[in-house]
Amino acid sequence: MLEEEIDAMNKSTNVEEREARLTAVRRCLLTWNIPAILITSPANRRWLSGFTGSAGSLLVTADQALLATDFRYWEQAQAEAPTFTLFRHNRTDDANKQYLAAAGVTAVGLEANHTTLSEAENLRKIPHVTWKPIAPTLEPLRRVKSASELAKIRAAAAITDQAMALVPQLARPGMTERALAWELDKAMHEAGAECPAFDTLVASGPNAALPHHHPGERPLQSGDSLIVDMGAQVGGYKSDMTRTFFLGTEPDDTFRQIFDVVEAAQTAVRRFAKPGQNAREVDSLGRDVIRQAGYGDFFGHGLGHGVGLDIHEEPLFSFNPTAQGHQLASGMVVTVEPGIYRPGWGGIRLEDLFLVTEQGLEAISQCPHTAVIPL
Repeated sequence: MLEEEIDAMNKSTNVEEREARLTAVRRCLLTWNIPAILITSPANRRWLSGFTGSAGSLLVTADQALLATDFRYWEQAQAEAPTFTLFRHNRTDDANKQYLAAAGVTAVGLEANHTTLSEAENLRKIPHVTWKPIAPTLEPLRRVKSASELAKIRAAAAITDQAMALVPQLARPGMTERALAWELDKAMHEAGAECPAFDTLVASGPNAALPHHHPGERPLQSGDSLIVDMGAQVGGYKSDMTRTFFLGTEPDDTFRQIFDVVEAAQTAVRRFAKPGQNAREVDSLGRDVIRQAGYGDFFGHGLGHGVGLDIHEEPLFSFNPTAQGHQLASGMVVTVEPGIYRPGWGGIRLEDLFLVTEQGLEAISQCPHTAVIPL
C-alpha cells in the first residue's frame, strides 16, 4: 500500500465522529453518576480524542473536554485533537491539581482497569477531590466499529494476508523460528504496516503445543506442525490471523484429523454466529465441536475476541460466565480461533478476522487455510 494512502487513512476520523464519541461519553457520565471522567488508557485516549502521543490524559465533563500532555506533545496534541482544549502539563503532582482545578471538578471517575495502585494513591492526595473507580469505561463504546475504523482494520488484514501467503515460500528445514518471524515482520513493514500488531508467533514441532510460544532458535524440521500467528497495524488499528502448516509432503493421520476438527469448529461459528448471541454462546458453537471430537481437554483458551486499537478487545468469546455480558452486534470485528494443543506432539490453530453483520459473520481475512508446505 502506498504511503500516501496510509497517511490519508490515519486522518480519516473526522471532527463530527469525534464529537459523536464525546456525546456518547457524556451520556455515560449520567449512567456512572459522576460529573467527570479521567481517561488514561492509551487506546481509550486515542479513540476519543485522536491524540497518538505516548503520554497524556483526558478529562471530560458535561461541557468541557481537556487534554493534558507535556512539552514533547503540545503541537502534536493541538493538531491531532482539535475538539479538545489543551492543558500544558509539566509532569508534576501540582500539575494534576491544576488540571482538575481548571475543569472545576471535585468528583472524578477513574479508569479502574487502567490505573496502577501508585497512580491512584497519588491522585487521592489531591485535596478536595473524590475519586470513583469505573470499570469498564469506554471499552463498550468501542465494540462497534465506524466506517473509518473498519477501513483501517481491512487494510491491516490485507497486509497480513499478503505476508502470511509467503510462509510456504519462506519456511524450510533448518530455518529457525526466530528467523521466520523476522522475515514475516519485514514483509508486513514492506507492505505498508506501521508495525506488527503484536509479537509475531512462530511455533514449530512440539513448541506448537504452546499457544503463546515465543519464537526461538529451534530449527524447523520436516514433519513439523508449524503455527504462525501474526497481525499488522495500520492507523493504530490491528489485524490478527493464525495459520497452521505441515512442513513436508504428506501429513500423518493425526495432523489431518486434528486440522479437520479445528476447521470444522471455526466453520460452525462462521455459519451460526449472529447478532444478539452472547459471547459464551458463540464460544460454545466452536468448543462443542472440539469436545464432541474427543479433544475438549486440549482446548483451553477462549474461542476469539474483538480487535481494534487493542489486539484483544470486547467482546471476549469464552466459556467463562462473565462472557454472557458481551453480546454480538452488527459492526463488531472479531476473531474466531479454535485450537487443539497436545503436549509433546504440537498443536493446530486457525484464526480469521470477521465483521459481524445482520446476516452473520463476513470474512475479512482472505488467506486460504492451505496446510501443506511440500518439500
